[in-house]
Amino acid sequence: MATIMVLGAGLGGVPMALEMRDLKRSEDKVVVVSDHDYFHFVPSNPWVAVDWRTPDAIKIPLDEALTKRGIEVVIGKVTQVSPEQSSVTLEDGQVLPYDHLIIATGPKLAFEEIEGLGPDGHTQSICHVEHAVHARGKWAEFVEEPGPVIIGAVQGASCFGPAYEFAFIVDKDLRNRRLRDRVPMTFVTSEPYIGHLGLGGVGDSKGMLESELRQHHINWICNAKVEKVEAGMMHVVEVNEDGSEKKRHELPFSYSMMLPAFLGIDAVRNVEGLSNPRGFIIIDDHQRNLTYPNIWGIGVAVAIAPPGKTPLPVGVPKTGFMIESMVTATAHNIRAVLDGKEPVSEATWNAVCLADMGDTGIAFVAIPQVPPRNVNWMKKGKWVHVGKLAFEKYFMHKVRRGVSEPIYERYIMKALGIKKLKS
Repeated sequence: MATIMVLGAGLGGVPMALEMRDLKRSEDKVVVVSDHDYFHFVPSNPWVAVDWRTPDAIKIPLDEALTKRGIEVVIGKVTQVSPEQSSVTLEDGQVLPYDHLIIATGPKLAFEEIEGLGPDGHTQSICHVEHAVHARGKWAEFVEEPGPVIIGAVQGASCFGPAYEFAFIVDKDLRNRRLRDRVPMTFVTSEPYIGHLGLGGVGDSKGMLESELRQHHINWICNAKVEKVEAGMMHVVEVNEDGSEKKRHELPFSYSMMLPAFLGIDAVRNVEGLSNPRGFIIIDDHQRNLTYPNIWGIGVAVAIAPPGKTPLPVGVPKTGFMIESMVTATAHNIRAVLDGKEPVSEATWNAVCLADMGDTGIAFVAIPQVPPRNVNWMKKGKWVHVGKLAFEKYFMHKVRRGVSEPIYERYIMKALGIKKLKS
């Protein structure tokens, strides 16, 4: 009998547990360890922040999603992963043994790297539903007394799509309220150019997103290093291509949402051979750690090298299709190891994203994720907005029903007219 433990119950952890449940041997057990007792659909957080969704509408109790499916759930924060002992330690002192460990925690949000950043400072976040709820409260206050808005992503961020998405959603909400003419908006990003997205651009993402920002009267600053944030004032240094200072900006704001840099969780950051200096899990082509072969990594928690050098640190996003692909490969590889075989499955690290813009949307596909690519396009249309609504509904249905089928590969990619999914 083997204990297969999944750390995290998000977009990677819950599908991982469900697929592993289907692929494990009858005598094995799957255990999920999470610091929250619910799953939440992260892509809907921007809607929560402007009160287009209630928090409960995007949350599912883990008892409903997993326990009813024969998957053990342990609620607690992991403070230490101990590979030599094949165990994890929880904040309350519990020590839980494992035979295989899948790290699917997502990131630690590094608000502390910039003074005044984050919900405990002066900016908002949409990285977690609890942050989105806080942002919603601040948004309700803002619309009573509107002023300048700053939205974007700081240096070291590795998820830029939601920042663009939120900027356009905010624009739409303000237009709905007939307040847009009272709100100057600025998009501040560490990307070297608009539409870089941490991917070196996708299709005509630069031209398309610049055009959209212009049409929505949103100014922008690229190569932007946020030095600190004070109440109502953001201090930004715009840098040259060599990283030297180009221009300083003091940007007043009444409301700001800035995506932070990501780190790996504290529980793995001091384990030599398990993670890189930023705490992301080092894996091989089969999602397996090179030093500790019974530890696996999926999703945002894994280390991926950026596609090229940029003036400011820009991380690589892990989109839904990529995470789903990692999950499937990991599940099959663990089963192979349980059967005494070598792992052979590899994830297709392709980027697929549906970004809502309030009343329309942009879809992009990058196969493979890092250029040069076999498929490289971005398209805009109301169908993307409708598609994301449908995707949210179906994914939530999938989790509630305990279904482990790959949504992106079976439905989204085919809907986009892409049949060959291998990179």
